[in-house]
Amino acid sequence: MAKKEVISLIDTFSEFKELKNIDRMTMISVLEESFRNVIAKMFGANDNFDVIINPDKGDLEIWRNRTIVEDGELEDENTQISLSEAKKIDSDFEVGEDVTDEVFFEDFGRRAILNLRQTLTSKILELQKESLFNKYNEKVGEIVSGEVYQIWKRELLLLDDDKEELLLPKTEQIPTDFFRKGEHVRAVVERVENKNNNPKIILSRISPVFLERLLELEVPEINDGLITIKKIARIPGERAKVAVESYDDRIDPVGACVGMKGSRTWYCARVEE
Repeated sequence: MAKKEVISLIDTFSEFKELKNIDRMTMISVLEESFRNVIAKMFGANDNFDVIINPDKGDLEIWRNRTIVEDGELEDENTQISLSEAKKIDSDFEVGEDVTDEVFFEDFGRRAILNLRQTLTSKILELQKESLFNKYNEKVGEIVSGEVYQIWKRELLLLDDDKEELLLPKTEQIPTDFFRKGEHVRAVVERVENKNNNPKIILSRISPVFLERLLELEVPEINDGLITIKKIARIPGERAKVAVESYDDRIDPVGACVGMKGSRTWYCARVEE
């Protein structure tokens, strides 16, 4: 039963790594640390153990290194082994040499294995939350897109491409906004809150930054840095004023933003709808 638990344990977190996009080195580090904690509880120390993990294949090996001592002089069974016991492994062993033998985790018992699984689950979830916070904290001020998953009175719950949750509060929506479940919505990342290690990504469609980023996408001269947006004033859903400037006398900043025959004026109006 315990052996099946170990196989299930490794398989579970190999799958978890794929689903949650946790990199291989981080996964190995978390697994090794968790196994070492269990080993320390079982044997009193883990410094003399080598833990080898391949989460992709589900391989796990634990090796214990002990020093050979004379029979009757054994003081620590974890770090030492008597000469007579060592010779059962290899008759050529002598006092003072090191013996390395494999320790099978399934021999630790089912309770230890279940505790390890719970510890790993907790650590992986913490890593995932930290990764989510860092990912979106770097995207504050950038436009993201999400699919409407739930519609509540005070906010929308969106899911990004990785199925992570994004919140668009009613107060951050344009008054004329109306969304249906399954629609894709664009908004700017307003802020990322992290209360009790529970990150919340808050989006906005009324922020001047949202209009600024949309203009950068629509007007090549702004995206290329030839035209600078100095200030934006908005009444979301009604109108907006954008002050622009160009350091190149050959470029008319207003004309470039308005576009040929006012084509971009139409686009900006659509943004405010």
